[in-house]
Amino acid sequence: MKILVIGGGGREHALVWKLSQSPLAEKIWCTPGNGGISQLAECVPANLADVKSLADLATNLGADLTVVGPEQPLVDGVADVFSARGLRLIGPSMQCARLEGSKIFAKEFLNRHGIPTAGTFGIYEDAAAARAATRYAHWPLVLKADGLCAGKGVLVANSFEEAASFIDRVLAQKEFGEGGARLLIEEALSGQELSFIVLSDGTAFVPLVPTRDHKRALDGDQGPNTGGMGAYSSDDIVSPALQSTILENIVRPAMAGLARDGCIYQGFLYFGLMLTPQGPKVLEFNCRLGDPETQAILPRMDFDLVEALEAVAERRLGKMTLKWKPGASVCVVMASGGYPGKYEAGKQIHGLEKAGAIPGVVVFHAGTKREVNSYYTCSGRVLGIAAAAESVEAACQKAYAGVAQIDFSGAHFRRDIALAARRPANVAGS
Repeated sequence: MKILVIGGGGREHALVWKLSQSPLAEKIWCTPGNGGISQLAECVPANLADVKSLADLATNLGADLTVVGPEQPLVDGVADVFSARGLRLIGPSMQCARLEGSKIFAKEFLNRHGIPTAGTFGIYEDAAAARAATRYAHWPLVLKADGLCAGKGVLVANSFEEAASFIDRVLAQKEFGEGGARLLIEEALSGQELSFIVLSDGTAFVPLVPTRDHKRALDGDQGPNTGGMGAYSSDDIVSPALQSTILENIVRPAMAGLARDGCIYQGFLYFGLMLTPQGPKVLEFNCRLGDPETQAILPRMDFDLVEALEAVAERRLGKMTLKWKPGASVCVVMASGGYPGKYEAGKQIHGLEKAGAIPGVVVFHAGTKREVNSYYTCSGRVLGIAAAAESVEAACQKAYAGVAQIDFSGAHFRRDIALAARRPANVAGS
């Protein structure tokens, strides 16, 4: 098969890395790709904001299958354009992608189908009205800009002052543009977060291994929200009983609800969950694979990803069994100094070969530019250092050993990825 991957981040590097391992993959392109992806696939330029041009590209290349990484093309309807032209693409329609494109749409969907989620405090378009409504609220509350904001449009506010400042940024200053045209305010849930992703062909679905990511910029879950500073997966992250509860109370009702709403969901659907004392509840949907969750999930895959995605395209996923490597995996993100705020690009990266030479370590490029045989930073999140091993502790040791080999000016990373789940490798499974 000839495969086109849309996107240019760490998630897409992981996808290209796994797809390239399949004997079914004859040729792989990636648009726009990045420095690391260029080692495995032919990178071709494209305007991801122009979904018709993406369909033209797939046609001109003769791609048998297109895999979409980022959310914006899906929200913009790239799947609908491909379908109209008879092109095969892994990703949901524009209607289905509204689950991620609008947090208010997602909240209404959850409430309509009786799926556990946080209670709604209110929905606002006017900053003064939102401030007035929250002045005497019981804190904390969660404030969410309605649209796509690169993972930065959510605030857990512990006081009126915090909330008022965020309300002003979103509704008055229009910091997030159209993504902040409306503001959803809801109750704050307590517990552990969990990323639970399924792959659906529109009829059947299969769960991927669960993961947990770290959204805050600094150790101890401090600092501002980011797109994700690391993630991990392990055999014991979710018990069989909890997985059954998630499937019965959340995933199956959601898939049935989509079908009742006339939406045939094909592709990856990400359930961002909070494991509360009352049970798992949905925080958010993503209409694609998470980043950096993908970089933790794919090293544990023990099946041919090309074969699985072809089964999705042909709606025969129900006949497949996805096998997973036992143990655990970890991904540590290395970011530019200042991220998620202002940062400088163009910093040369050293030590990539040394890190990649460590057994079990894979270096996924998220924001790099390649010039001959040198690599330079070009984005906020620069690299994801991933490792798989028999335990979380052992995977962490490998991943951080890889991090220690890499250097670029201003580099920062969290040192506590998967800290709560770490245990000595020699007692794993006890």
